[in-house]
Amino acid sequence: MQPPKAMTIRLSADQADALETVANVENRAVSDVIRAAISEHIATRRRDPQFQEGLQARIDRARQLLDRQSGED
Repeated sequence: MQPPKAMTIRLSADQADALETVANVENRAVSDVIRAAISEHIATRRRDPQFQEGLQARIDRARQLLDRQSGED
């Protein structure tokens, strides 16, 4: 398992206030609310056929570029 990675995000004042309100009402840390929201967003994308098509297109493109670099056309 990889160690946690620290990241910085910038929120509008309204977003920060809303986020803190949600965390307070749910009696959770703001970072826990953020992690849960990110996990939910990722799970939603994984179920989204259009996202999956775009992901596959990027993978295919990367393979093409790697093949060109290795001289395998």
